Amino acid sequence: YFRLCDCGLTNESCSPIATVLRSNSTLKELDLSNNNLQDSGVKKLQNGLEDTNCTLENLRLSNCGISEEGYKALASALRSNPSHLIELDLTGNDPGQSGVKQLNDLLQDPNCQLKTLRFLGPAADEACHYVTGIVGKNPLLLKELNLSEHKLGDTRVNQIAALLQDKHCKLNTLILSDCSITEEGYKALASALRSNPSHLIELDLTGNDPGQSGVKELSDLLQDPNFQLKTLRFLGPAADEACQYVTGIVGKNPLLLRELNLSDCELGDTQVNQITALLQDKHCKLSTLILCRCSITEKQCLILISALNLNPSHLRELDISENELKNTGVNHLCDILKDSHYKLERLR
Repeated sequence: YFRLCDCGLTNESCSPIATVLRSNSTLKELDLSNNNLQDSGVKKLQNGLEDTNCTLENLRLSNCGISEEGYKALASALRSNPSHLIELDLTGNDPGQSGVKQLNDLLQDPNCQLKTLRFLGPAADEACHYVTGIVGKNPLLLKELNLSEHKLGDTRVNQIAALLQDKHCKLNTLILSDCSITEEGYKALASALRSNPSHLIELDLTGNDPGQSGVKELSDLLQDPNFQLKTLRFLGPAADEACQYVTGIVGKNPLLLRELNLSDCELGDTQVNQITALLQDKHCKLSTLILCRCSITEKQCLILISALNLNPSHLRELDISENELKNTGVNHLCDILKDSHYKLERLR
């Protein structure tokens, strides 16, 4: 066992180590973790690993500043001399676009003895095993991952967040709709994307509950030029239409507002149905909604009430004065005020 982790080694140190690998057939384990070896150092190690005298079984190169070229060099070495290495640890390095696949393919080669190929820390590795069990593929080799309708909970989301922030993960699209994700999960995802901002382009979180700050945590990333994130989906189609309609009127995303005033806007059935879909979504946290003089009819009033029935906890003030509600609409609104499930404190 030759342990040289955290020794301040550079690529220059790798030539004598390669000589040892070529000449010492009894060396079974080598740990060079936490040294800045870089690709040039790995290419020097390649010369030793390819030699038939080398019988090394365990090689640890975590956090060694290795990129795609270094991964290719290791894959080439193991193809040249496939019979000895059983375990290879590359956690904390950056494989580029093809590094993971280059080495992962060796696991399928019957001539190669490699049994353990470690790219990830514990939490990310748990996520990797979990996802592989669901979709039947290693997520490190995927560009799109759909985990919709799997009840992940915060523990699984934290693991998936750890996977996202690892440079071995190259996902472009992640779909997590209806996965029982809460505010803590949104925070974990936002933190992961801040740590590794360059790869994810689309994130779908429809049907989850962001709590008070989840939407803002992730929406802020859209304004950051360092992020590639282009599509951040919180809402179903109708609610999303409402979101775009309202944003066009007030100049702000209604998911980030606590008060929304649409007075004197001619809403019509389509807009009322869309706003209804928005109100019943848990991503909507409006506490005050003003729809004064919006030409709302009795029928549309009943549609709005149905939305409040589905998501009764957030709206505290509703102003629908100067609309044609008639007795039926008013009576249903009065029933809401009597119901303890509703937070509605003021109705006009």
